[in-house]
Amino acid sequence: MKWTRAVHHLAELAEKCGELPASFFRFQVVELWAFGDLLDVPKDLDVIEVALVTDLPVDEVPWLTEPVGAEHWANSTRLSRNPFDARWRSKDAPVWNHRIERPALIWSAADGINEEALVAVSDGTAELVRQAAPSPEELAQRVADELEVSLRALRLANQAYTDRRWSPGKLTPHSDVLWRTTTGYLDLLDA
Repeated sequence: MKWTRAVHHLAELAEKCGELPASFFRFQVVELWAFGDLLDVPKDLDVIEVALVTDLPVDEVPWLTEPVGAEHWANSTRLSRNPFDARWRSKDAPVWNHRIERPALIWSAADGINEEALVAVSDGTAELVRQAAPSPEELAQRVADELEVSLRALRLANQAYTDRRWSPGKLTPHSDVLWRTTTGYLDLLDA
């Protein structure tokens, strides 16, 4: 996709974040961050990488998982119909980690759309609005903290899958959660 189209999709998502009613979903998105190639120099992109920070506790949003209701939220904001690669995060932990490197805040529930950041992304000068890089020690601690959360989530997802394995009804929701949680845990373990 062209750079200008990617910026358009990002701006549109930021607007949608501010328009959703507070009582419509099980959780609220409180921040939208951009990261990855969109924060580099203008070029064609395959995907727009964003981090969506929710008001949920850390244990409900382990790495590479989706909180309950995320699919409904994604459909309501057109996130699922546009070329986004979204990472769900908790407000109770830093948005950055080993994959979300030096993100830029695009929207927050407190302040609305960050016009300066959108202009910088559009102009290819996002370097000016990105977070500072963590120290190697901070990054190692961040990965260790996320690994701990992910392991707890993996154990819970495995137990839920085991409990439902031979019960009537669809197993897919439980197997999907187990797959996402396992993928996140392995990604952190490899980091």
